[in-house]
Amino acid sequence: MCGLSYSFCQTDSLDGSDTLKAAVHLFHRQLQRLFKEETADESTLTSVLSMLIHLDPFQTVDSGELGFSWITEILNSGYEQRREWMAGEVVQSLGKHFFRTEPVSFINVEPACIPPLLGFLSLSEKLDTTRSSGFIALRILATSPGSADFGPMVLPILHSTLLSTDRLHARHLALNVFLRFMPGWFSPKMENIPSEDLNKLVQAVDDPFEFPNLPLRDGKPVHPPDYDPMMAAAVLIEFASSDLWQNHLCRSNFASCEEILSTWDGKKTALRCMLDMAIRSWPEFLCTAAKITMAIRRLEALQCLNTAEVVIMWAWILGVVNPVDHDAWEVIERDTLRFCRTHGTRRLIALKRHITDTSMAASHIKFLQSRFWSSSSGAGGVRQPFAKPQARLQSRYHTVAPLYISRACQLRRLDYLFGYDPTTWKEAVAVTVEEAAEETDVSVGYSVTPVQFMDSGCDYP
Repeated sequence: MCGLSYSFCQTDSLDGSDTLKAAVHLFHRQLQRLFKEETADESTLTSVLSMLIHLDPFQTVDSGELGFSWITEILNSGYEQRREWMAGEVVQSLGKHFFRTEPVSFINVEPACIPPLLGFLSLSEKLDTTRSSGFIALRILATSPGSADFGPMVLPILHSTLLSTDRLHARHLALNVFLRFMPGWFSPKMENIPSEDLNKLVQAVDDPFEFPNLPLRDGKPVHPPDYDPMMAAAVLIEFASSDLWQNHLCRSNFASCEEILSTWDGKKTALRCMLDMAIRSWPEFLCTAAKITMAIRRLEALQCLNTAEVVIMWAWILGVVNPVDHDAWEVIERDTLRFCRTHGTRRLIALKRHITDTSMAASHIKFLQSRFWSSSSGAGGVRQPFAKPQARLQSRYHTVAPLYISRACQLRRLDYLFGYDPTTWKEAVAVTVEEAAEETDVSVGYSVTPVQFMDSGCDYP
């Protein structure tokens, strides 16, 4: 051990970044050996580890990878009395490396780095201050890419942290971890988790808008800037469509959501978050008629009618289900008709108004392109929902026109469902294509209703 300290002193006395990197890697190899052989006493080992931490090792090598391996070695070692302290020192140094500049919204760490942090958090309950090692480990997880593979490992960590009613920042970080690892909640691995543990997580999440002692601005609570409670609510909505999770939900999970979704702006915000989730992190989000109707009925059972209404809007406005899949749409139509007749046809007016809203057009087009337009015609025995328009249409019109026709199709479908008789289908499409052309400055001197385009996209009823 003395030889190790001497080698460090000799190397540290030299100049140059390469020499510092060599010193860090030398200590890395020696620490691995010592942890494996357990030949050093704990006090000597902690002294050398402290000496290494003062080198700012992860900044020196421009990577935190070594730190995660040290945490693993420490947690697997027999140094039980000081291992939490030693691992905590490494986590503190990782925090200095990753959060050297603020703000930090994303840390690109490999999936292999996640288990060491989870292991440390399961050992440490010290989240009392924003400078504690446990808090830093949680923050690294909250800004990591997340992974679908670690749901069962993350779940017990979140139980206690989410329930920390006196620790505002810990709860918001835990909810961000909940969001980062969202694909893991639907992993087949979760089917082996006891039902009571699943229930504990949902109850700990509770109302994702609620925090203890939130600061106020103009009389309204101000959430942490790097946390979006509506995104967490979207995950809970997806839970409502899942056989695994839906029975663990309760009305309190949607208490704030119900109030927010009573307004036009609230519904638009929710739909935008749901769309963002479907595009960026969870393409399976409410992606089938079965999931949509399951979510509607579970939310109805919880008396969360505004949230259920947004799920209906999601189906109709975004066109998430293939428009030529008539069997699937028959299921959605049946639940839409039943819901509006049971809870008020005034909801139909709001639905039609949101269908014609253009504020999410760019994201909506991106969603439709990824979901339908890039698929090959006839795949799976179902026609491609939108064929290419005539070649002489300009490129922007190529993109915008299908969106307008999709909306006309949905309005026509909705009117037919409720027994209304607006203009004929071809007249409606002609008007919407004219509008699309006007917005994109494209001349419509040619036919405004390309037959192949219209018939393959909106052959309803």
